Amino acid sequence: QVQLVESGGGLVQAGGSLRLSCVASGNIFSIYTMGWYRRSPGKQRDVVATITSAGSPNYADSVKGRFTISRDNAKNTVYLQMNSLKPEDTAVYYCNAEGDYDRGPFDYWGQGTQVTVSS
Repeated sequence: QVQLVESGGGLVQAGGSLRLSCVASGNIFSIYTMGWYRRSPGKQRDVVATITSAGSPNYADSVKGRFTISRDNAKNTVYLQMNSLKPEDTAVYYCNAEGDYDRGPFDYWGQGTQVTVSS
């Protein structure tokens, strides 16, 4: 079993910053892509940013220049630094990880963390 646990969400005013963290645990051999996704009320879950095991990031156009994704492979952890937050960034943010563990390949999601940006 692989578990992903997110932290760092909360309430912040527009223009503020938050940093999300997600730690993967279990008998993990390797993690390939890690990423952050979000679901706003009434909308589908969309990708925010992903990062490969080599550290190559990709961002949704809506967050480019404001958000930074990073990871610590030794800690099986991925981060999302969110700056210049806007009310439209309000959503539940989910962590995702793909890799291999003792039972084979995995593709797991965290439980989500709420980010609310007030205007």
